[in-house]
Amino acid sequence: MASQDNGTSPQTDALEEIAAKPGFIDRLESILMALILIGIVLVAQQWSVAVYRVGLSILVTATLVQIAVGNVPRDLSVARSLLRIVILLGVVALMFGIGILLAPIFAQIGR
Repeated sequence: MASQDNGTSPQTDALEEIAAKPGFIDRLESILMALILIGIVLVAQQWSVAVYRVGLSILVTATLVQIAVGNVPRDLSVARSLLRIVILLGVVALMFGIGILLAPIFAQIGR
């Protein structure tokens, strides 16, 4: 009844509650941003090569996954989001592979 007293319906309140909760993609992006920051800190330290390597691995992986996650619509379900992320990661891997294969050809053209 309290929701009807202030002029909103229970259905509107439920929709506002759903909209207020961060979705799967939003949470995943937050995690990836934290991982990118951690990777930058680990790469920036100057005392351990092993820590540098771990940081670089985290940084590269989180950045590549962020490329895919950043292109997924927010309104998809978790399963459809994961499927879209896997497809986009495949496209990113394909583009990197094509670039690696074409680099020697373009290097020869430039000589």
